[in-house]
Amino acid sequence: MRRALVLVTALLASLALVAPVAPASAEPLPVPYSFLPNALFGGAPNADARGTNDWTCKPTAEHPRPVVLVHGTFGNRATNWQTYGPLLKNNGYCVFALTYGALKAPYPVSALGGLGDMRISAQQLGDFVDEVLAATGATKVDLVGHSQGTLMPNYWVKFLGGASKVGSYISLAPLWHGSSIPVLPQLTKLFNLDPDAVPLCAACGQMDPGSSFISEIQDGGAAVPGVTYVNIMTKYDELVRPYTSGIEDGMTNIVLQDGCKLDYTEHFEIAADRNATLYVLNALDPAHPRPIRCTLTLPFIGGL
Repeated sequence: MRRALVLVTALLASLALVAPVAPASAEPLPVPYSFLPNALFGGAPNADARGTNDWTCKPTAEHPRPVVLVHGTFGNRATNWQTYGPLLKNNGYCVFALTYGALKAPYPVSALGGLGDMRISAQQLGDFVDEVLAATGATKVDLVGHSQGTLMPNYWVKFLGGASKVGSYISLAPLWHGSSIPVLPQLTKLFNLDPDAVPLCAACGQMDPGSSFISEIQDGGAAVPGVTYVNIMTKYDELVRPYTSGIEDGMTNIVLQDGCKLDYTEHFEIAADRNATLYVLNALDPAHPRPIRCTLTLPFIGGL
C-alpha cells in the first residue's frame, strides 16, 4: 500500500512538471515616439509592424471595432506604423495594416506603397477591410491614416460602399483639398502632364489641388454621413501645403500647436508624435477621454 502511494505521488509530481502553465500577462510592447529612426531601422519593410495583423485577434466589448492603419506615399504596412501598431495593441485593440498602391517591380521597389492610382488603391483597401471583418467577426472598422492614407480611403467610403463599414475615420496630416507642393505643378506644366497620370506615381499627381481626384472627393462635400471624421494636423507640415488643406467642414479639426506650443512635429513625425497619439486614442474611445499633455516634440526624431 505504501509502495502504491509512493508511485501515485511520483506520477502526480511528474505530471505537474510537464503540465502546461497558465501564461503570464503579456508584457506591453515597446512604443517608440520617434518616426524617422524607427521607419528606417525599426523592422523589415516587407514585415508587419509590431502589434499588427494578428488574424486570430477578436475585438472586445470595450473596443468592438478593429483599427485599420493606412500608410502614406512611399510608406508601407511596416515602416509607417512602428508607433501605432504597438500603441493600439497595448490599449486592447485588434490592429491591422496593409500595403497598397505598390508598383509591380522587384523588391525593394515593391515595398514602396502609395504610388498607384488612388481609385485602385481604394479598392485594395476595401478588399483588405473585408478580410479584417471576416476574420474578426466585426461589422465595422475604424481607420487611422497618415498623409495619402487620409485621402485615398474616402474614395472607398464615398464611392465604393465603404461608408457602412467605417465608424471613425482619423487622419494624421490630412490633405482634403490637395497639396500645393511647389515642385509638382512645375513638373506637370514643364512636361505637359495630366496631374491624374503622373508616371510611376499616379497618386502624387492626384494630390494636386487641380486634379480630378480632388474634385471628386470634394464634390458635394468630403464628409460622408454616418462616418465620424477627426483631422489632426501640424502647422509645420512641409508636404501638405498649406497645412489648412486638412481642415474640412463636417469634421473635427485639430491643430496640434493649438494645444501644445512645444510641438514642432512635421509631416513625418506626426505619425509618431506623442501628443497626437492622445488625440487618436480619444477619437477611438471618446467615452474615456485622456488628458492632453504637452510634450516637446522635435521634427523627424520626436521627443528626447
